[in-house]
Amino acid sequence: MPKVFFYAIIKTLMDELKPTIGLEIHAELKTRTKMFCDSLNDPDETRPNVNVCPVCMGHPGCLPTINKKAVESVIRVGLALGSNIAPVTKFDRKNYFYPDLPKGYQISQYDQPLVSGGEMHGVRITRVHLEEDTGKLLHELPAVEGEQREDRPDASFVDYNRASVPLMELVTEPDLRSAEDVIKFAKELQLILRTLGVSEANMEKGQMRVEVNLSLNMGTKVELKNINSFKAVELAVAYEIKRQKEMIEKGEKIKQETRGWDEKKQATFSQRSKEEAHDYRYFPEPDLPPFETSVFDIDGLRATLPEMSEAKRERFANEYKLDKERVELLVLDKELSDYFEQAVSELKEYSATCPVQTLYNYLTTDLKALMKESEALIADLKFTPRHFAHLVALAGDQKITSRMAKDILTKMFESGLDPEEIMANEGISVSGDEDAEAAVKKVIEANPQAVADYKKGKTASAQFLFGKAMGELKGRGNPQKLKELIEKYLKP
Repeated sequence: MPKVFFYAIIKTLMDELKPTIGLEIHAELKTRTKMFCDSLNDPDETRPNVNVCPVCMGHPGCLPTINKKAVESVIRVGLALGSNIAPVTKFDRKNYFYPDLPKGYQISQYDQPLVSGGEMHGVRITRVHLEEDTGKLLHELPAVEGEQREDRPDASFVDYNRASVPLMELVTEPDLRSAEDVIKFAKELQLILRTLGVSEANMEKGQMRVEVNLSLNMGTKVELKNINSFKAVELAVAYEIKRQKEMIEKGEKIKQETRGWDEKKQATFSQRSKEEAHDYRYFPEPDLPPFETSVFDIDGLRATLPEMSEAKRERFANEYKLDKERVELLVLDKELSDYFEQAVSELKEYSATCPVQTLYNYLTTDLKALMKESEALIADLKFTPRHFAHLVALAGDQKITSRMAKDILTKMFESGLDPEEIMANEGISVSGDEDAEAAVKKVIEANPQAVADYKKGKTASAQFLFGKAMGELKGRGNPQKLKELIEKYLKP
């Protein structure tokens, strides 16, 4: 075979190397207690080994009991994804020894998961099952005031507060093809979990963890684990695709392994060889019998599902005539979108003409800027959506100027008062028609050159005169009225 032809074949093969990506996403569930005991499930607890008991610490003779709320949460996720809910399900023992697993095994689900099938954004869902989380390994204790670092033991420590916290695992088919696909899917799932109220799904806190199974053309699979942000996941996937392509081009063999992400080096690194299912020696959990999911009233749970993100996008676009970018900003923030909708319903009572887009703009620019500056959340706002709608209506109907609206909003943010209360307290008012007419006459008489320029076709002169008139009224002029008067007096 001629060399040129041989290299052409190799190049074609390289060009056709397609990433094949499947995901395993874990999410800690919001429940009062842990998965199999009465210890508190408190992700904000900072004191180590406070929320523990003989059951979650794996003491001999202590029997687990199933957290009904956790099972219900996973069923609701399955219903939201259009998945199949197993009529009968069971728990299994996944055997492996590691310091953060006090029992020496993990209670999980193997061949009869709670949920199977379904899809999201064209990605098929293989299964969603329920298991217990592990503890946290601390390789360096937090600094203690007055303590010398060299006096501290050189060892690793285990905090078991998280051990046995309810953990949902969602597994997809290998339907994703890029880092962008991975992030889009993971963020949408995070939004679904938050909409359902089953998990905070905060990656930085470890409440949601994205693990990526990646290969090229369904070849040897590499798993990316222990990555704690969407950005890091995106970079790790992009890097791993590039790494594997370069290895194949060099004729090197891809190893089946688990790799982590090195933030400093911006590269993946080998952690350990990947286990197979048989390595875990799964067998049915002897202390927990199989159970029928019909005890959860599946139809009742389906009927109480909230509006999901995809339906919300469509409704916001149709009902509020917002473009795709604006809709997405609202849909991605449930608290913000709820506040927006409440304010829109109140806006109609204050104004028949003020557009919804005006309210959106004040909400996402001026109000969000104030919130960002003070690190406030929607829940921290002192004024109601009704008060906010009132302010927007005043500005939208040009009863107050944009500058006045911003100043009043700042005072509302501080006091929680209605805008008209603030206007009365501060002596803020809009000038009447007589004042406006007097101001316009005065600036036209004082600026003959601007008038002459306007008559020569320089329309910017009208804006100059408008600014002067607004200055005469100390910002209290009705903008629309001033513009009408200026046009009236500038006409030949």
